[in-house]
Amino acid sequence: MVAQFLERVKAQAKGDKKRIVLPEAYEERTIKAANTILEEGFSDLILIGNPEEIRAQAEKYDLKNIGQATVIDPKNNPEKEKYVELMLQLRASKGLTREQAERLIEDPLYLGALMVKAGDADGEVAGANNATGDVLRPAFQYVKTVPGVSVVSGAMLMFIPDTQFGENGFMVFADVAVHPNPTAPELAQIAVSTGKTTRAIAGFEPRIAMLSFSTKGSAKHEMVDKVVEATRLAHEMDPSLQLDGEMQSDAALIPGIGLKKAPGSKIAGKANVLVFPSLDVGNISYKMVQRMAHAEAIGPILQGMAAPINDLSRGCSVSDIVALVAITCCQAQMH
Repeated sequence: MVAQFLERVKAQAKGDKKRIVLPEAYEERTIKAANTILEEGFSDLILIGNPEEIRAQAEKYDLKNIGQATVIDPKNNPEKEKYVELMLQLRASKGLTREQAERLIEDPLYLGALMVKAGDADGEVAGANNATGDVLRPAFQYVKTVPGVSVVSGAMLMFIPDTQFGENGFMVFADVAVHPNPTAPELAQIAVSTGKTTRAIAGFEPRIAMLSFSTKGSAKHEMVDKVVEATRLAHEMDPSLQLDGEMQSDAALIPGIGLKKAPGSKIAGKANVLVFPSLDVGNISYKMVQRMAHAEAIGPILQGMAAPINDLSRGCSVSDIVALVAITCCQAQMH
């Protein structure tokens, strides 16, 4: 199932090729992934790093395709002043000085984010050799979020062996990575963003369950009220979405239980997207499903950014990087 999904995503990416910047081009897994991506031809790549080091790495690992990439040296970049001016335009009011900007723009993670902001790249993938905070900080400062969206969240693609769930075992979970305790408006934004991610990446029409420990008023609590309000707001934000809540997970997933607990719901028992009320619930749930149900998980895919910037696990493999670049290309097509 995962292999078929990745082939479809790569084919979609190839249909409208995007420029993805890789700020960690010096890193072994990243440059090997870049070679594979260029060989498969679904993305144009911008590698940030010392050109001699990149060339040496390519020769060391016999990577024949790296010459097809654009290589930018952050220490000797002829476009440096353009990006410094953009940084000052965006952050001088926050106290950024020219001296600080000139230093920061030599950091590949800042340069990558500024290239995306300037429209010189369509997306970025990093994190194989950097902490999540270091990857996201320049993204939040310069790329920022989609207009009307104030919260960034992480969606996980879940491939479950039991095909009775979701779309033949394919589901999307959110938020599993970013926002610890969203308010009702923020939870609504996460739901709408996840719907867009599902359409653009998963390739099916989302049926979103807004999860809670209550189904349709079976319990009373302020945490339930938050999910009820988030459901209402999400409907207002995007009336095209099939979305319902508040709903317990068994009511969302099992048709017989959904029919009893939420009669008349178009989502109950049929959900293929689960939106969790908080990060602890989402993160715990996806990891339990991954380990106990032997599901495969791809992500998290960051959503809500004004342009796609995705963060890798530092334990990622070459194939993980290839997959996330393909997904980032599809996100860029959506944007």
